[in-house]
Amino acid sequence: MATTLTEPTSLTAELQARGVADARADATSRAVYSSDASLYRIQPAAVVFPRHIDEVLTTLEVCRERGVPVTSRGAGTSIAGNAIGPGVVIDFSRHLNRVLEFDAEARTAVVEPGAVHATLQKVALANGLRFGPDPSTHTRCTVGGMIGNNACGSRALAYGRTADNVTQLDVVTGSGTRLRLGAAGETPSRAETDALRSLVAANLGTIRTELGRFGRQVSGYSLEHLLPERGFDLRRMLVGSEGTLAVILEAGVRLVQDAPYKTMVVLGFGNIGEAGDAVTSVLPFKPTACEGLDSRIVEVVRTRKGPQAVPELPGGAAWLFVEISGDDALEVASRAAEVSRIGAARHARIVEDPRQAAALWRIREDGGGLAGRSPSGAPAHAGWEDAAVPPERLGDYLREFDEMLLAHNLTGFPFGHFGDGCVHVRLDFPFQNDDGAAAFRAFLTDAAKLVASYGGSLSGEHGDGRARSELLPYMYTPDALALFGKVKGILDPDNLLNPGVLVDPDPLDANVRVASAGPLRSGLAFGYEHDDGDFSQAVHRCTGVGQCRAAHRDNQTVMCPSYIATLEEKDSTRGRARALQEMINGSVTGGRSDGLPPGKPNWRAPEVHEALDLCLSCKGCASDCPTGIDMAAYKAEVLHQSYKRRLRPASHYSLGWLPRWARFASVAPRVLNFLMRLPGARQLGLRVAGVDSRRNIPAFAPQTFHKWFRSRTAGFSGDRPQVLLWADSFTNNFSPEVGQAAVRVLEDAGYEVLIPEKPVCCGLTWISTGQLDAARKILRSSVSVLDEYVEQGIPIVGLEPSCTGVLRSDAVELLGRSTAGPVAGATYTLAELLAKTPGYTPPSLVGTTIVAQPHCHHHAVMGWSPDAALLEGAGATLQKLGGCCGLAGNFGVERGHYEVSVAVAEQQLLPAVRAAEDDAVVLADGYSCRTQLEDLSERKGIHLAQLLDQRR
Repeated sequence: MATTLTEPTSLTAELQARGVADARADATSRAVYSSDASLYRIQPAAVVFPRHIDEVLTTLEVCRERGVPVTSRGAGTSIAGNAIGPGVVIDFSRHLNRVLEFDAEARTAVVEPGAVHATLQKVALANGLRFGPDPSTHTRCTVGGMIGNNACGSRALAYGRTADNVTQLDVVTGSGTRLRLGAAGETPSRAETDALRSLVAANLGTIRTELGRFGRQVSGYSLEHLLPERGFDLRRMLVGSEGTLAVILEAGVRLVQDAPYKTMVVLGFGNIGEAGDAVTSVLPFKPTACEGLDSRIVEVVRTRKGPQAVPELPGGAAWLFVEISGDDALEVASRAAEVSRIGAARHARIVEDPRQAAALWRIREDGGGLAGRSPSGAPAHAGWEDAAVPPERLGDYLREFDEMLLAHNLTGFPFGHFGDGCVHVRLDFPFQNDDGAAAFRAFLTDAAKLVASYGGSLSGEHGDGRARSELLPYMYTPDALALFGKVKGILDPDNLLNPGVLVDPDPLDANVRVASAGPLRSGLAFGYEHDDGDFSQAVHRCTGVGQCRAAHRDNQTVMCPSYIATLEEKDSTRGRARALQEMINGSVTGGRSDGLPPGKPNWRAPEVHEALDLCLSCKGCASDCPTGIDMAAYKAEVLHQSYKRRLRPASHYSLGWLPRWARFASVAPRVLNFLMRLPGARQLGLRVAGVDSRRNIPAFAPQTFHKWFRSRTAGFSGDRPQVLLWADSFTNNFSPEVGQAAVRVLEDAGYEVLIPEKPVCCGLTWISTGQLDAARKILRSSVSVLDEYVEQGIPIVGLEPSCTGVLRSDAVELLGRSTAGPVAGATYTLAELLAKTPGYTPPSLVGTTIVAQPHCHHHAVMGWSPDAALLEGAGATLQKLGGCCGLAGNFGVERGHYEVSVAVAEQQLLPAVRAAEDDAVVLADGYSCRTQLEDLSERKGIHLAQLLDQRR
C-alpha cells in the first residue's frame, strides 16, 4: 500500500497518548536526524526515542495503522544512507543501549539494539573475550546497526562478519509478527516461514549460483542462509537486510577468545595495486587483520597533526598493516618475521611498541574522515566507498579502478580491509557544478559495472542503502532481484520498513545533501581559508562518521563534551553541523516564516541556536574530528550574523567585554573586590551579568602583572636571547603570579624577558560571543604591536592556552595569513619554547605525581605533546586527562549551562582529582580550568610555569 505521511504533530500526539513518552517532531530534531554519515538528506516526520520494547511495538503499531514509514537507527554511522527516512526514525541508542546478559563460560552476550560496540567490548575484554567484528566506528556504532548492515571491520578476517557472530534475534517484521530466532523458545511464524521455504525451494538455482560467493558479498539479501543445506537460518538471513524486513528488539551475540599476544607488521609497496597483489601472499600466515592504506591519507595526518602523529613507517607509497596474533609469543613473533620477509613487499617493519601500533591503527580507523578531502584539496564524498572483490583479484581491480578515476576526472585515496578484498574510497564528485549529480551517476554506474566484472559486491560491509540499491541490476540477474522483492513482500508487505532501500530503490542521485547546498561566502567574518572562504563548504566538511558521539574515550580526545553529558544528537558536533546544513538549505524551520527568500540562511533560526547553545567552543572537534570541523568558529559566525546591529544577551556585554572591564578594575581592584563581597551585591551583579548564581566572581589581582614587571629591579639584559612574554588579560588581571613565575623560568633558561609596552588583548572573549567585528579590530591592533618584535626575530610566549590559540589560529582566519601569519608562526607555548632552547634542562620532577588537565584549545590548536615530553623527561609520573574541564571560558558561567558544565567536569577532571593523592600536583594551564577546579572541588590547579618555578 502507498505510504501517506500524517501531519507530524498529530502523529507524535497519538504516539504519546499511547505511551511512547519521547516522540518528537520539532524542527531541531527533524533537522539533526535528516542525515546520517551518507551524502543523503531526508527530513523525518518524527523521531522516537523508545525507553523499552513496548514503546517500540507501539510505535510500529501506530505507523502500520497510519501507513507511516519506519527507519531504525543506531548511531547514524551509515555511509550508504540506510539510517534516514521520511517517516518515523526510531533512535535506539538513546535508551535501549544495555548489555542485558553476559556469559563468559558460554562466550555469549545478549544486548539491546542500541548498545554501542565499545560498551559490549569493554565487558568482553574484561573477561579475556571480544566481539569479533570491529568496524572503524566501534567507539560509537551500535550492535543493532552492525546487524542491519552485516558490519565486518578489520578483524572480520579472523573472527567473521556480524552474521557469523549473531546467535539469536528478537525481531518484529513489517507485518507486525514478532519472531524469536535462534534462541530457546524460538517462535517463528508458520505462515511467513512456510512462504519463505516455498520461495527458496522454487529458486534454489538462483540462490546457489548468485549469492554467498565470497565472504564480503553483502549486497542484496543473504538468501543463501535459507538454503536447505544451511538449515534455513532466517536469523542469519536477516543480518544485512538494512532494516527493510524487520525491526530488531534484542540480539544475542557470540564472543571469541582475545589472543594474548599481538604483533603488527607494516609492509611497504610502490603503489596501492602492489599492496593489493600482496594480499594472497599474506593470507597463508593467518593474520587477524590485513588492512591497506595509501600514503596520501598518512600525509593528511602529518599535515594536520604534525610529523609526531605518525610513527615510523617503512618506505613506500602504500602499505599493508598486518596483525599477527596467537596464544604463544614465540610463535607469533616467528610468524610476524615470516610476513615481514614476503617477496612482494619492498620494505617492512615489525612494530613492537604497542603505543606506536595503536597510533598506526588509529590512522586506519580515522580513514573515512581523513579521506574527506581529496588529494586536490576539494571535498571528497562517500557514495562509492564500500565495494569488495575476491581477494585474489584485488590488485588488478585497484589498478583498473585508478584508470577509471582518471577517465572520470576524479581523485581519492583507497584504503580498506584488503585481506577481505574490501576497498573504501571517498571521491571529489563535482557537486558544486550544475552537472555534478550527473557526474556522480555516471561514475557510480561505471564503477558498478567494473566491480561486477570482477565477480565482486557493490557493498562489502556498509550495505547498499540509497547509494547503491539502484545499481543492484549490474550485480544480480532479474531473477535474483525479483526474489528480493518477493522476500520483502512476505515480511514487509506494506513497504513500511525503510522504503527506498534495496527493493524498489530511490534513485541514487535523489536527495543528495551536498548537491543541494550552494556556496555561502559573502558577508562572513571568518576567512575559512581551508574551505575557499565558503561557510557552506566548511559546514559540509562533516561527513557524519560520528566520532563526536564516542562515549568511550581515551585521554587523547576532547570532542564532544556536551554530547557525552546529554547524549542528545543535537549536542554532538555532527548534530550541530546538520542543523547548520539545514539552515544553509533554507529549510531548518520547515518553512520560510522569516521573510527571507529561498536559499538564504536564517542565521537567527531558533533551531540553529538550540543546537549551538551547549557547544562549549572547546575546539576539540578542530583536532579530534577527522574531517576538521571547527564548531567553535561556526558558532561564533552564527552569533556574529545573528546579533549584528542588534541587542545582545547580557553575558555578551559582561563576559564578552571582560578584558575591558578588567582594565577599568585595575585602577582600584581592592575597592571593586570589596563591593562584590557586600550583601546582595554579588547576587545582583551575577543577575545583571547573565551569570549563574551558583558561580563565584573571581577576584581581581591587587597588582597587575604589567605593573609588577615594570616595578622590578631585577632582570637580565645584554647578549642573552630575547623573548617577548605576552601576558593576556586573564594572566595580567587575575593571575599575575603565573606571569611572574614564567619570567623567572625564562630567565633561568637564559632569556632576557621583554613585555609589550602596554597590555595586548587577543579578543578571545569577543570571538567566543560572536562579536567578530570588534575582535578583528582588537586583533589587528595587537598583531601590529607584536609584529614589531617578530620582525626582530624575537619569539612570543603565550601563557593562557586559549589566548595563545587565538594568535596561532583564529587571528589568521579573521585577518588573513598575510597579516597574521608571521605572528602565528612566532608564537609558542612555554613548553614549546623551552623544548627548542639550547641547553635547557628542566628541574627534576622525580617523585612528583602530576594530574594534568590540558586546556582544550591547547590540545586542539597547539598540541600538548611538548608539555608531556618536558614533564616526563623531568622524571614526573604523569596522568594526562582527556575531555574538557566544563567551564570553557564564558560557557560554564552563563545562566542555563551550569548543570552541563558540571556534568562535563564529572567526565574526567573531578573524578581524577578526587582519586589523586594529597601530594599530587594538579596541572592546569587554563585559567578557566583552574577556576572550575576551585568552584567545584577542594583542589587548586597550578600553571606549568609555577610548577617549574617552584622546583628550580
